[in-house]
Amino acid sequence: MSDFQPDPSDAPVGAQPDSWSNTSLMICEVCQARFLPLNGGAADATAPLQRCPQCYQAELVSQALSDEIQPFIHPAELAIPFALSTADIDQAVQRFANGIPFPPSDLTGERLRSRLNRIYLPMWLVDAQVKAEWQAEAGFNYRVISRQERYSAQGWSSQPVEEQRIRWEPRLGRLQRAYQNIVVPALEDHRRLQAALGEFDLRQAQPYQIRLAQNVLLRLPDRPPQAAWSEAKPALQSAAAEECRRAARADHLRRFAWRPKFNSLNWTLLLLPVYTTYYLDDEGHPQAVWINGKSGQLSGRRRASPSRARRAALIWLIAAAICFLISLALAAASTFAPLLLALAVLALTFALLAGIGAATPLLRVWWFNRPASA
Repeated sequence: MSDFQPDPSDAPVGAQPDSWSNTSLMICEVCQARFLPLNGGAADATAPLQRCPQCYQAELVSQALSDEIQPFIHPAELAIPFALSTADIDQAVQRFANGIPFPPSDLTGERLRSRLNRIYLPMWLVDAQVKAEWQAEAGFNYRVISRQERYSAQGWSSQPVEEQRIRWEPRLGRLQRAYQNIVVPALEDHRRLQAALGEFDLRQAQPYQIRLAQNVLLRLPDRPPQAAWSEAKPALQSAAAEECRRAARADHLRRFAWRPKFNSLNWTLLLLPVYTTYYLDDEGHPQAVWINGKSGQLSGRRRASPSRARRAALIWLIAAAICFLISLALAAASTFAPLLLALAVLALTFALLAGIGAATPLLRVWWFNRPASA
């Protein structure tokens, strides 16, 4: 059966929330991310410009809402609240820094907390009225008991063997259902962010309230409903197939096909909590750090500090030079006390080992900071 696909642009979508109607749009000109402040009002034009909480490479530029942005602005229906304490964030930062040889001096829990931002990442929630004709093969489990002959030292014996099999039967029917809150990614980089931050437990979502969004920036979707529909439709089909399986009282369902007609499509937002912050590397460049606002899983570019490595190498070189000078002094004194020659050789050995060790910090940092493709 061929599927009928409507034009999502003709479907009604959620209206813009009144609380956002006078809010300024905030745009990063480097990463092109767009944000709305969720503090119940417009951004303060007299306030200092804020760094982009996504890339931290530029300051956000305030713009008035335009018709071009309207397809991306929809009401928030559900939100997962932020749930990390100061101690949780410090522990996450410590775990992040532990694997870095000679971490930058700016990479501390106190400094990252002082720059902390809270943002909500959006996902689409789709409601739809569906009418469809469907057909499939329904599978029913049943058991078969047979006898198996086995030979042992006592001779032949017969033992029962139980097998589970599936009986497939054709089924067809009509479906008329309302499906609510089908979850679809609203960002082009949603899967990359999910891989970095881990899964969010969507069962913890609560009805959106303004108290959940005080001093929070909402990152606007960059996938309009028309683009997200290609993923919403298979999710609707999967939900319909499961309902048809239950209606048929079957254990399995395969080869499900339907001819759906979708009506009353409604698009709202599910908000996922994320903390963002940054640290400065040796060149003074900000390195963004992202923290899952529920689980504490942290992601970001990890950079070792060449300047700290050079200081460590210098200490080793100074120790090597001191040991070398001591070995020279002991060697000169050995003309009067031959026993000092052994100490001179020992000091020279320490000098050589310290000289070789001086290269270790530099090599570790170079290896850690090398490009991933190297």
